[in-house]
Amino acid sequence: MFEETVSANLPKPAFYAELEHQARALLAGESNRVANAANFAALLYHTMPQLNWAGFYFLVDGELVVGPFQGKPARVRIAIGRGVCGTAAATRQTQLVPDVHAFADHIACDSASQSEIVIPLLTRAGELLGVLDLDSPVLARFDDEDRQGLEAVAKVLVESIDR
Repeated sequence: MFEETVSANLPKPAFYAELEHQARALLAGESNRVANAANFAALLYHTMPQLNWAGFYFLVDGELVVGPFQGKPARVRIAIGRGVCGTAAATRQTQLVPDVHAFADHIACDSASQSEIVIPLLTRAGELLGVLDLDSPVLARFDDEDRQGLEAVAKVLVESIDR
């Protein structure tokens, strides 16, 4: 059994360094995308405070299809360019949304969500695999330190499946 030991009381850079270490240990030796994404989503959901959804959408036949996640049921398919996830996929840039109600094309899955961050998952060759999506019931839950930390942690997942 894997036990998370990351303290949410650490300063953010230390928290994300420890989270990256935990993710590497959790995914070590496994390359299956579904298995690794499932464990990764659970690690984030149970380690990061103030989340109500943590999971993945993977690129399948030109659209994003929901993958492993923790939280309430989600939209199954998202067109590239639609919503926060589709925008992150289209631009290949992290989308940091302090207030989802101010995002013109936000796709609501959980009415409790107030803020969101979506990180595109890119292979070493620059191929889009999908996105990591985190939602919070707290306005402005995510900031630039979260963006930097989550981008680094997301690379751990990509490295585990991009061999």
